[in-house]
Amino acid sequence: KCRWFLTGLLMRITVNCLDQHVQRSPDRVALIWEKDEPGTEVKITYRELLDTTCRLANTLKKYGIHKGDRVAIYMPVTPLAVAAMLACARIGAIHTVVFAGFSAESLAGRIIDSGCKAVITYNQGVRGGRVVELKKTVDEAVKNCPGVKHVFVAQRTDNKVHMDDRDIPLEEEMAKEAPVCAPESMDSEDMLFMLYTSGSTGKPKGIVHTQAGYLLYAAVTHQHVFDYQQGDVFGCVADIGWITGHSYVVYGPLCNGGTSVLFESTPLYPDPGRYWETVQRLKINQFYGAPTAIRLLLKYGDKWVKTYDRSSLKTLGSVGEPINHEAWQWFYRVVGDSRCTLVDTWWQTETGGVCIAPRPSEEGAEVIPAMAMRPFFGIVPALMDENGKVIEGNDVSGALCIAQPWPGLARTIYGDDQRFIDAYFKKYPGYYFTGDGAYRSPEGYYQITGRMDDVINISGHRLGTAEIEDAMDEHPAVPETAVVGYPHEIKGEGAFAFIVLKEDTVQTENVKEELKSIVASKIAKYAVPDHVLVVKRLPKTRSGKIMRRVLKKIVTNQSSDLGDITTLDDPIIVAEIVDAYEKYKTEQSASS
Repeated sequence: KCRWFLTGLLMRITVNCLDQHVQRSPDRVALIWEKDEPGTEVKITYRELLDTTCRLANTLKKYGIHKGDRVAIYMPVTPLAVAAMLACARIGAIHTVVFAGFSAESLAGRIIDSGCKAVITYNQGVRGGRVVELKKTVDEAVKNCPGVKHVFVAQRTDNKVHMDDRDIPLEEEMAKEAPVCAPESMDSEDMLFMLYTSGSTGKPKGIVHTQAGYLLYAAVTHQHVFDYQQGDVFGCVADIGWITGHSYVVYGPLCNGGTSVLFESTPLYPDPGRYWETVQRLKINQFYGAPTAIRLLLKYGDKWVKTYDRSSLKTLGSVGEPINHEAWQWFYRVVGDSRCTLVDTWWQTETGGVCIAPRPSEEGAEVIPAMAMRPFFGIVPALMDENGKVIEGNDVSGALCIAQPWPGLARTIYGDDQRFIDAYFKKYPGYYFTGDGAYRSPEGYYQITGRMDDVINISGHRLGTAEIEDAMDEHPAVPETAVVGYPHEIKGEGAFAFIVLKEDTVQTENVKEELKSIVASKIAKYAVPDHVLVVKRLPKTRSGKIMRRVLKKIVTNQSSDLGDITTLDDPIIVAEIVDAYEKYKTEQSASS
């Protein structure tokens, strides 16, 4: 319904994100680039960002990039990367941002699937004090991409890299171009970008977002979910290679005329105080990050937080997966000094923006820890049973669906409309199926219980793995857990838990027994994991999601067939876990 209403509107994305603000407040700061180098920042005004965007847009046109062409952006979080996204939008080209840490094979796969004519990259990247060889990765990728005519290479470091006939020094060419570029008029349903997300099996999916609906939804959710006010400094620490970076680093904040932080570094560089030192120095008002980072920092204690002044903070946000109670409480009480609203946001690449969050709401309305709670404007959640029937009333659980369209809804999977229909609309006809399970509380609030494929059936009891994880996360020595189901000859399925311990933990076996007691008391004895394996790290995507299907493959002895793992942050983790599991199996066999 929302889609039909918007159809036929003419859109100029960059006019909404840049030109209108340049006309009113040209010297307002649009971006604050928190560079990887500690203690450094660069401020870019709306006038400067428009100038850079236009020069880059003219450069693209000079080299044959036109409306409807696809362009891959393989860059870290920098102002030029944002300008590259906006330059594509200005001339009607479709951008696909690929996280600047993916392998050459992953990059090539996305370039080929999307049909990109050009790639925009840097000579090198810098992250966590280490140099990342971006141009070398692109060179390797485009060997297998005959459709790529040009590679635009910007300079992040002073180091020389190999350049051939296809390569174009970006800043040199931009300097030759005019700082004015007329924006292309686009229909509301023309493509703005595609963004690849892993499927549980098979190749990654190119999720398509269009012009008007996406921008509207990103802007409205940015303003209302986080209570963004003009003059605030909005600090979303996500990478632009993910939907969170698209919606809440670039398009939402800029459409609202906001000041958006670009965080190029890591939460541990040069020490675990990096986030909070940045908050103090930049006077950040809204801080939006992933539970995985919060749990990571929790391991290092309170001192790294309390060293810095965080009085500028007004709103804290959590994104990427359900946040457990311990991490929520630490984030709220320690980071936010028990005075900042904490919004646990639920949404997906496919939804374009936040769909369920504690705010907006009536002034003073309660916020329940670790619960997404309230649907956003126009979002109509529905819980469905296994027979495809709507579950009425409260204090119930089911498959989370959305009952009517909203502006930010993805339009298709690029080149595969049928896969889009099958994945999101076939199981529950007339509804968008999120793939997640949810609980509706007696008060009518929503709590995400995890992916529907993260449900274990233990002796006839259906149990979300997130529920077990949440209980185990309450142990003070356990900052992170991941639970998967595995075949059990008596119970049908059993629970297998992977845990990460704090560095100073000594009594490992005691902790395991204490965890089992916690689960028994918090949920039930049947929910107690049969196995608890200590690992150094959990396999996560760069956006912070734990790839539980990888763990499930390992415990079902299918580690040789892990499927698509291109979005893993560090593939070495898988080998570490496989080794730990094999050692554990050997020990179990010897003791039985």
